Amino acid sequence: MRLRSAGLLLLLLSGLRADIQEEARALVGSDVKLTCVHTGEMTFDLSELFVYWQISENEKTETVTYYLSGNSSAGHDNNQYKDRAQLSLDSMTRGDFSLRLYNVTPQDEQKFNCLVFNRNLEKILDVVVTLHVAANYSMPVVSTPSDAPEDEELTFTCTSTDGYPWPNVYWINRTDNSLLDKALQNSTVSLNARGLYDVVSVLRIRRTPVVNVGCCIENVLLHQNLTVASHPGTETFKGNDTEVLPDTHPDRTRAVVAAIALLLTVVVAAAAGWWCRSRCPGRGYAGAQASRPEPEFTDHV
Repeated sequence: MRLRSAGLLLLLLSGLRADIQEEARALVGSDVKLTCVHTGEMTFDLSELFVYWQISENEKTETVTYYLSGNSSAGHDNNQYKDRAQLSLDSMTRGDFSLRLYNVTPQDEQKFNCLVFNRNLEKILDVVVTLHVAANYSMPVVSTPSDAPEDEELTFTCTSTDGYPWPNVYWINRTDNSLLDKALQNSTVSLNARGLYDVVSVLRIRRTPVVNVGCCIENVLLHQNLTVASHPGTETFKGNDTEVLPDTHPDRTRAVVAAIALLLTVVVAAAAGWWCRSRCPGRGYAGAQASRPEPEFTDHV
């Protein structure tokens, strides 16, 4: 039986269930290999094979790329994957029907089905590869209130952009590292033109004598938590557990530096004196002694 149309093959294969389930992960903009390999030790004649990669979206099956017996190269039905999905004819002769996908996008987060049949439509391989796509969120930026009246509540705004998948947002009380009540925050996540997520979270809390809060953006797929801490009236940035705080008491800082310098001077002087006494020759102390007349030296003729 000779097939010239990928659509006809798709019709024949509808309703089939995969024998093997695989998973793959990729960052947006990277390349990824979706594995579909026949484990038996044998070579394949491509003129006897139908190789087919497809996705199912909104209950509609679409072709990614395919190779039909009698064709010299793979074809593409879906413009979304044209020039981005590639099969290796040389690898297929050795039983490797894997798909190389270039420049991964968030829209590629799909279940990809690899189907391999012989000319009699006897199934050789049926694999479903679930592709998980991720993108790093930008380091959160927190805007803090300044010069707010003491009787008013404080409003903090945290923003982070260009991440994937959907983020989790937490506000933290950094005095005891506890999570603040979600009722105090209002988070908005939106999809930007690149298909990535931007998040804006607003926290409103009652003013207290000490306010020290942090905003955390969690990317579950990357096992990543990005946290920035902030205090009212100051600028605080945190990355990789390192905080940089402004010097709010310059006079006190100068006094501390001067005291440390004086202490170091005394220590160095003491060490120098000890070294000199231990290295320089001198008389040992024999206790109190009575004075003795010094001998007189005279000339003898």
